[in-house]
Amino acid sequence: MRRKHIGLLIVIIFLGITYFLYDSSKIGKKIDQYKNVPVYYNGIVYAKSYGENYSTDGYYYGFKWQCVEYVKRFYYDAKNHSMPDGYGNAKDFFDENVAEGELNERRNLIQYRNGGNMKPEEDDLIVFNDTKYGHVAIVTKVTNQYIEVIQQNVWGKSREKYKLVEKDNKYFVGDKHKPVGWLRKDEE
Repeated sequence: MRRKHIGLLIVIIFLGITYFLYDSSKIGKKIDQYKNVPVYYNGIVYAKSYGENYSTDGYYYGFKWQCVEYVKRFYYDAKNHSMPDGYGNAKDFFDENVAEGELNERRNLIQYRNGGNMKPEEDDLIVFNDTKYGHVAIVTKVTNQYIEVIQQNVWGKSREKYKLVEKDNKYFVGDKHKPVGWLRKDEE
């Protein structure tokens, strides 16, 4: 009986090491893209980073392959937008002191609240603040029933859909997992 347990333990350890080595070989590989801005795989340990990432002209994107790095790279490369304050965790992207539809000066983006009167749009930067560091993603599709986002540093899938409900001219995104709001580049 003891031999079986030892044998089973060895098999489990072998499989764990094999998976870890296989998973590690994919880190930094392109797994998706939106508007020609690639999403890179960060592995199964979401808090791990692999150094800093900068644009060719020196703009700081963030830590490789974190969610913040992707949204900053997307806004810089696809939207020609650099954020005045490029630092902080994902949840720091939303400023609770900024009113609905007003400028979030740290990001130089217009800020909207979940449950406010502005529906999310494609390319909006959506912010979740319900975890220790928060999470950010880019809206890729908006319908009357859901929004789709693209994200980096999420195990298993780079795209995710969130329920969208309009009630009394107010827009609510999410079900169990809800963003605090979204940011948008002022195109005027």
